[in-house]
Amino acid sequence: MPDGSLSLPAHLYLLAWDTSKAETAGVGQVPQLVRAGALTELARRGLLLDEDGIATPVDMDAETGDPVLDGLLELVRESRPHRWRGWVTPHTRITLDAVREQLTAGGQLRARKRRALWLFPTVEYDLARPVVVEALQEEARQVLRGPVPGVDVSDRDAALVALAAAAGLRTLLPRGERPETRVEELIERSGQVAPVLRELVHGVRGAAASVTARA
Repeated sequence: MPDGSLSLPAHLYLLAWDTSKAETAGVGQVPQLVRAGALTELARRGLLLDEDGIATPVDMDAETGDPVLDGLLELVRESRPHRWRGWVTPHTRITLDAVREQLTAGGQLRARKRRALWLFPTVEYDLARPVVVEALQEEARQVLRGPVPGVDVSDRDAALVALAAAAGLRTLLPRGERPETRVEELIERSGQVAPVLRELVHGVRGAAASVTARA
């Protein structure tokens, strides 16, 4: 896919952006999706290991140099052990804010400061390059819905698109469509992180279902 310099959580955040409305689609589940992407990235890099279904830091001093990933790694180290899907929802704002700051620093987002209710300072974000995001989304749709054969999908892109599909992103799929067979194929294609990814896909689906039920 284009712009391979993006980490999985940053890439997933951009995939969720509805360029026609200048906002993220499925706002309620985007924080959980971004968190699942960060967990997958740490597993792919070998910094979180799967020990009987528990997300376990491999080295108490290791760092990636990526503030999004290092912030989550520190959180996992300082917290009691959780299963992978148990990390999809707690304290997601930490990871989401770090992704937004990273994308702003990288020029993919523009930040605007304002005051909510004329009192409380807050930050809103705009896409700096919508055309680039639309290209990322089209590539993801090609992987998810064809015609790209599964054997031609990299392990990274397989993990990326499986998570995006689990969240039911409307930027990639019509409302209500769930390509279960393709998602399972992509999970298997993701390589050594497949068991972890399967757990995280279930976690993201659960978060999305919870948001839908509350709507």
